[in-house]
Formats: sequence, C-alpha cells, structure tokens
Amino acid sequence: MGWIDRLQDGLEKTRRGVHRSLMQVMGRGLDPEVLEDVEASLLGADVGVRAVDRLMERLRATGGDPRKSIHELKQAMVEILAAAESESIETLIRSGPTPFVILAVGVNGVGKTTSVAKLAGRLRKQGLTPLLVAADTFRAAAVEQLETWGKRVGVDVIKHRQGADPSAVVFDGLTAAKARGVDVVLIDTAGRLHTKVNLMDELKKMKRVVNRELPGAPHEVLLTLDGTIGQNALAQARQFHESIGVTGLALTKLDGTAKGGVVVAIAEELAIPVRFLGVGEREEDLQEFRAREFVEALVEGPRS
Repeated sequence: MGWIDRLQDGLEKTRRGVHRSLMQVMGRGLDPEVLEDVEASLLGADVGVRAVDRLMERLRATGGDPRKSIHELKQAMVEILAAAESESIETLIRSGPTPFVILAVGVNGVGKTTSVAKLAGRLRKQGLTPLLVAADTFRAAAVEQLETWGKRVGVDVIKHRQGADPSAVVFDGLTAAKARGVDVVLIDTAGRLHTKVNLMDELKKMKRVVNRELPGAPHEVLLTLDGTIGQNALAQARQFHESIGVTGLALTKLDGTAKGGVVVAIAEELAIPVRFLGVGEREEDLQEFRAREFVEALVEGPRS
C-alpha cells in the first residue's frame, strides 16, 4: 500500500462523513438542511469553528451550482492549508547557517522521538550530515530508543546517562556538531505536558543554551502532534507556540483513527507551517505535507 493510500485509510472515518455530506450537495443543492449537514461533518472532522465559518461562507457564495460548490469548498480548504505549506526542510537547511539546529518538542506519546530519527534518516539520504542529540534524559528507554533508530538510519547520537541535565546534553551535542562539521543537529527533548510551567521553563532553558552556543539557533522548533486527538492538538500547538515559538509541525498517527481536519484548524488559527505527516512506523512513512494531496485524502469518497 502506497503512502497516499495509507493516508486515505487513516482519514477513512473523517472522509466518509465529509464525502457523504458533499454528495447531498450534488443531489439537493445548497438547501438549509444540506448546509447544516456539511457544517456538522466539517466540525466532526475537527476542522475547527473558525475555519468552518470561513469554508461555509465560501460555499454559500457559489450560487448553488453543486459541482462549483464542491470545487470551491475544496479550493478554500487548500487555500487555508497553503498558508501551512512551506519550503522543504532540506531547502531551509541548505540555505541556512551550519549547523542548522532543529529542536523537537511535544507531549508524551506523540511519536516525537521516532519522527526525529526518521527525519534524520531522510536528511542523510538527501546528502546532508545530521547528528541526533538525546536530550530526553528522564524517560528510561528514551536514549536507547533514539540509539536504536540512529543505528537503523545511520546517524550518530550524542547522549548522557539517564537523569542528566538536558541542557548539558544539548551543550555537548552542539560542541560535537561544530567539531565534526555536521550540517544539521536534531535535538530530541523529553515529552512534556504543555500545561506544566516548570517543564516548559526547562524547554526555554534548552532553547537559551542553544542560542548562546549558536546565535540565531534553534533555527526550527518542530512540534510533533498526535493526529488522533482532534482539537486537543490545536490547544497543544497554541500553548507550545505561546511558550517557545513553534516554527513547524509534524502530525503523526494518521494511519489510525485520525481526525486530520485539525490541520485545517491549526493552519487557520496559527498559520504555523506543517512540515510532515506520519502514516506508519517505517522510515519512509514520514512525508512532506502537501496541501492539495491532504485535502483530496480528507474529502474524497471511499476508494473502490
């Protein structure tokens, strides 16, 4: 099964609801009941109130031609998401300072460590030299997990013992990166609840250490979000962004019972670039976000 197929399967529940409501538009036009059903299906897909209001306004302005209405709705969604598209991370790295520093953040259990490692492997295949830094020193298996992935993707890992000061690991990682002349440093931080002030303060400390050692860094603060948690992902994105300034998103677990419409909500409210979508456990299952592909996967009917 190809990557797009797995994305479509992951969004199956959402897609069925949205597609069913759009088929009513084809059959009955924009009568009030149909409009209400379309609005409910978009809200059920976690597209978010603000984005849904914008989409429904565009739908009502089409004059009632069913095909035009559906086209305009999809186009409006693409336009919202286009604000979340960006240059590829490879392009940003190649055009940015060396080493380029990526600080990976997120709550527990979202797939942050595996996403960081997959990204490191992707960058290595693009001809860049990455270095992984195991700054999650609290979770017992975190360093081992990153080391296992590092071996799998062929990327070195800088680590300390469990319980060490994460900022000290970051310092050593940056020192090693400068000495080795690597292109990009990927720092895996401990998962933390976005509502815990002391843990967010620790993240800010790591960011200060990075900036002290490499002025202007980190060049990317990559927030990993779980695609199955709906509007909670928007709340996480908002609070992480307010605390440390998120510059990119990776949305994972879209191979499960995902409500991926939250990507639209985040794009509409925060306009943070969505860098990657994750649809599985394999290295190649982390792929660049493309707005039109995503909209097709979100609203098209079930595959035959």
